[in-house]
Amino acid sequence: MRLPRILRPRLEATAHCDLPCGVYDPAQARIEAESVKAIQEKYQGNEDASFRSRAIEIKEQRSDLVKHHLWVLWTDYFKPPHFEKYPELHELFNKATKAAGAAGTKGSNDPKTGQELLDYIAQIDKIFWETKQAA
Repeated sequence: MRLPRILRPRLEATAHCDLPCGVYDPAQARIEAESVKAIQEKYQGNEDASFRSRAIEIKEQRSDLVKHHLWVLWTDYFKPPHFEKYPELHELFNKATKAAGAAGTKGSNDPKTGQELLDYIAQIDKIFWETKQAA
């Protein structure tokens, strides 16, 4: 009975990752989204069933990574003053993450959906760098 109590941590710290680095950049989401669009284009140009199956799997993984990187920016980097100054930011993130989801790049092999996702990320990127300049 005493051993678990003795070994229990006395101090607990939490963060979104194991080492809160403070390094945020929409470039991570953009690079994954560029990969998604490139895969969609390659998919369109290849009739091999094995290739297409693998392309879909990788595209879906990359789409999830886009959503992850966007969520980290949305929930960890941007703060209430940013949302006050840029009231469209919540809706923009919502649209961008949906564009990377089942109704967007994750569920479509059309490069137009990849470009739409990149366009949303470009808008987020613009606001992000404006906030970094002001800091």
